Amino acid sequence: MLIEQLIHECTTDNTKAKEQLYRLLSPKLFAVCLKYSRSYEEAQDNLQEGFLLLFDKIHQFKHKGSFEGWAKRVVINYILQQYRSQSIFEIVSENFPEEVEVESEEENITLDFLTRIIQELPDRYRLVFNLYVMDDYSHKEIAEMLNINIGTSKSNLARAKAILKEKIELNNQMSIPKTK
Repeated sequence: MLIEQLIHECTTDNTKAKEQLYRLLSPKLFAVCLKYSRSYEEAQDNLQEGFLLLFDKIHQFKHKGSFEGWAKRVVINYILQQYRSQSIFEIVSENFPEEVEVESEEENITLDFLTRIIQELPDRYRLVFNLYVMDDYSHKEIAEMLNINIGTSKSNLARAKAILKEKIELNNQMSIPKTK
């Protein structure tokens, strides 16, 4: 069944179409949820809640651009909404460099390790980092999405990069064989 047909069937509350759409998009949307969640379990919850919202709003899809991109935005906005009510954003020192260089041997860094250290970031840093680095939002867009100012977005990104750099360097030091 074509995606357009699935979308139409979902607007008529067709359970089988919803199941097919879920099976089609859930792997990609779960990856999004993992980026923005504190843990694997929270990502699972966010995926389920995100799909419920997606099915509730599916009639709002205007068939401009990709449905997958629209669905991703719905899920990201759902997750961000969970954080908006919390006071997780604060300005940190703005003396951090715009770009943080990490010297590492790539074979020492696994995707699981990177995912884990990103998930361990404090919420305010993780959200800004993922929006800016992983999803290519501008600081202006991030500020609007998170209801913060641009300077806060920039400082939180810099702090996130500094924390990640420190953890990667520590990991590299721990994995370098000691010579006698």
